[in-house]
Amino acid sequence: MTVNEAHLIYFSPTHTSKQVGEAIVCGTGIKNVIPVDLTLQMAEKTVIPASSLAIIVVPVYGGHVAPLAMERLENICGLDTPTVLVVVYGNRAYEKALIELDTFAIPHGFKIIAGATFIGEHSYSTDKNPIAQGRPDDMDLNLANEFGSKIMEKIQAAISPDKLYQVDIRAIRRPAQPFFALLRFLWKVIKLRKSDTPLPRTPWVEEESLCTHCGLCVTRCPAGAIIKGDELHTDADKCIKCCACVKCCNKNARVYDTPFAALLADCFKKQKLPQTIL
Repeated sequence: MTVNEAHLIYFSPTHTSKQVGEAIVCGTGIKNVIPVDLTLQMAEKTVIPASSLAIIVVPVYGGHVAPLAMERLENICGLDTPTVLVVVYGNRAYEKALIELDTFAIPHGFKIIAGATFIGEHSYSTDKNPIAQGRPDDMDLNLANEFGSKIMEKIQAAISPDKLYQVDIRAIRRPAQPFFALLRFLWKVIKLRKSDTPLPRTPWVEEESLCTHCGLCVTRCPAGAIIKGDELHTDADKCIKCCACVKCCNKNARVYDTPFAALLADCFKKQKLPQTIL
């Protein structure tokens, strides 16, 4: 069996999901690649044929697929299209995110032939509190490339679409999680919540003199929570805490200093490895 094109579908405010997806596509060797970037807008109504390969890559926020990503996927459907599902999480846990993506994909006409979980730098990561800093790194991207190659081998080995077998995403291997680190994290979270420590709802401009009102944060915000000319304000009702505005700010004017960053950095120092299922 052959496929003649790949549709790379991704939601990637801080570019980690995009990097992983591009490495997977590169590994397949498919030359005709159609990118579908959902980061800033909803896709137009699209039906991906069975002769194509769909690769859907989304980030995990709080153990779930980013809600805005799920919303923007709605217009995309397949026709029994061979599909790879990938979630990218910040080294804590992806919980049920991959199953959520699977639950969306199957009724939308996608045939799930592979799945993966990769690590990306956490949205809350800073130099002070590094959480999976610099990931996906070269090792991750090499593994993503190899994964793409194996996907293509599986497709080419199938003599017909009927013989291109689906996978049960629930059977993917879970990454090792040190028990005491997880217990310490949960205990600290409970303690933090009981302390009534105020938690920031959005990133903010800590030093107004640093902000040049260049508008980069406006163009990079996937939720439209920052308005041109009013860059010092962030709409808390729209903000999804992806921290794209923080990471793109050339003047380091924007910050998101949440107590959860220190907890994550302390309790999840051991770097998890990507996992795949074919």
